[in-house]
Amino acid sequence: MDNAAEQRAGVGDWTEPGVYEVSPGVHRMPLPLPMDALRAVNVYITETDQGLVLIDGGWAIPQAQELFISGLKELGYTQRDIQRFLVTHVHRDHYTQAYVVGQETGADVSLGIGDKASLDVMHSDTLTQDPNVDRLLQAGADEVAEAWRKLFEGHVRPSTDDYGYPSTWLDSDFTIDLGTRQLAAVSTPGHTQGHYVFADIQAGVLFAGDHVLPTITPSIGFEPAWVEQPLKDFLESLVKVRALPDMALLPAHGPVAVSSHDRVDELLAHHEERLQQCVEAVAQGASTAWEVAALIPWTRRNRTRDELGPFDQVMAAFETLAHLNLLALQGRLSSEDNGQTRLYRSAPFGIS
Repeated sequence: MDNAAEQRAGVGDWTEPGVYEVSPGVHRMPLPLPMDALRAVNVYITETDQGLVLIDGGWAIPQAQELFISGLKELGYTQRDIQRFLVTHVHRDHYTQAYVVGQETGADVSLGIGDKASLDVMHSDTLTQDPNVDRLLQAGADEVAEAWRKLFEGHVRPSTDDYGYPSTWLDSDFTIDLGTRQLAAVSTPGHTQGHYVFADIQAGVLFAGDHVLPTITPSIGFEPAWVEQPLKDFLESLVKVRALPDMALLPAHGPVAVSSHDRVDELLAHHEERLQQCVEAVAQGASTAWEVAALIPWTRRNRTRDELGPFDQVMAAFETLAHLNLLALQGRLSSEDNGQTRLYRSAPFGIS
């Protein structure tokens, strides 16, 4: 099997630059990510009788822009042939290049309305501190919170030149008519509140963004605008996608996969196992999200919390906080706020 065939089959190095047909009229274009363990993001070029419609746009950096232009050229197109970007969510590696190209060419850039709150935070003139600091304090990760605060202390506020507002807000579930192709736009809050997946049911492909990833579990709760129950939203969105027909999984990160149903089932099972691990950690005496994170395994290598790098420790704190808050909502744990920190206890009366 040659490299191009491997890429079409979803095996081999999925980050290898190029343009790969994954379904008739649908091409996967991996673009690089700077200083990111994910290494690349998949942008999908969809050919329609109304012009090109792209799912996500990549990160607005020179390396990605160069490959973006050359990938379009390989297919016989330029950026001017793009009619619309359907951006799965607001994170920089999906949104910013779509926004920049949209500003240059007039292409419509669509984004879920649930992500407006995060963009509002980023554009606020009154923001004095990264909101993640407060969440880390709520998780009981005081030292991590202080390190995070110092990391951004004195830094010039990041430019929002590549992070403006979209042309179109997506709201609720609906069908996008692209002439010869119909896309079901499905709201899937969880990874972010505005996350969308796009399903071409007739072609049997699911553009899954970061909602369903083939080899890793999406982060939960890492967005500028605070959400109290992101894991509840995420699990409900997984069930919603599971109710769609089984389709080929076209993820934002990782190789294509044969079955969206299989991966959704794995993710649901993973989070139920994680919830039970959190219940057991609290029963052992852990009372904060940070303490619970120290008692449960991380990554496929089953690393401890303290073996993680600084950024992954922040993610671990947020992930654990999301699981514990859902357990409290379900009555499987009790919780109370003690100053800035949220404390958890085993549920009364033996509820489990």
